[in-house]
Amino acid sequence: MRLWLLATVLIGASFVGVQVFEYIELVHKGFVPSEGLYGSTFFTMTGFHGFHVTVGVICMAFVTWRAFRGRYSAADHRGIEVIGLYWHFVDLVWIILFTIVYLI
Repeated sequence: MRLWLLATVLIGASFVGVQVFEYIELVHKGFVPSEGLYGSTFFTMTGFHGFHVTVGVICMAFVTWRAFRGRYSAADHRGIEVIGLYWHFVDLVWIILFTIVYLI
């Protein structure tokens, strides 16, 4: 469990890093939020999602730290359940956003 939590933190942080890199590249090429309806919608939707992933990574890191300290057991693992629900919600939102923004 601890290693999977750690992997989730690292992969989530990598996702945020890729999103920051993408924003830098887009702005460098002239695609900015004031570029019209698509630009403002793109940056708003992906920005809100990136913010929620960042919050999730921070919370997941806290849960991971507690897991490595032995704070969870088979009988009491509420923190892992709660962050798991949040993380999967954010993941589901990304599947929808990716389909709308990048595929349609």
